[in-house]
Amino acid sequence: MSASSLSLHPLLDNGIKPGVPNFPGGTLSCHCPTNKASITLTSDVLHNHACGCSKCWKPKGAFFSVVGVVPSTNLSVTSNKEKLAIIDKNAPIQRYACKECGVHLFGRIEVDHPFKGLDFVHVELSPEGGREGWQAPQFAGFVSSLIGQGLDPDLVPGVRERLRELGIESYDALSPGLMDAIATFNAKKEGIVFRASI
Repeated sequence: MSASSLSLHPLLDNGIKPGVPNFPGGTLSCHCPTNKASITLTSDVLHNHACGCSKCWKPKGAFFSVVGVVPSTNLSVTSNKEKLAIIDKNAPIQRYACKECGVHLFGRIEVDHPFKGLDFVHVELSPEGGREGWQAPQFAGFVSSLIGQGLDPDLVPGVRERLRELGIESYDALSPGLMDAIATFNAKKEGIVFRASI
């Protein structure tokens, strides 16, 4: 098997489709054939990215999830809320999944955290499969985490090369901008004073 034969994710495998400026959002639904649990977003996502961690929901056979964030105020549960349950109540991101089909509809942070106020969502759950209008994946994060989920380490360089060919950079955490935001949040929390030079 080669890295080029792996299914990274449906939103990546066939080329990345660019988003539409000022996209107004839409409805995301679970995979149940009837009585779907649904959420409605009143804006586009931000920081949409491929994620190789073991916590994010992935479509069957994919190595990555594709996950973006929206302000919590821009997300509402619009149908069958009773079907949703938190996967792991001890995790910082409270991921709400459908109790019947297992799809994660959104993740919310309720604890003190750099990303509190942002909800994590998967645009592929929109009726057109996330290919129409939504922000395209911007980068790939936690790529080395694929090894811990059983991917042959020899294939990881090829996965990174495929991602570069698609026009997205790969990291073993989040993008530098998001890592800076986390570090800034933690530094302010610790009362560190910022200086122009050391």
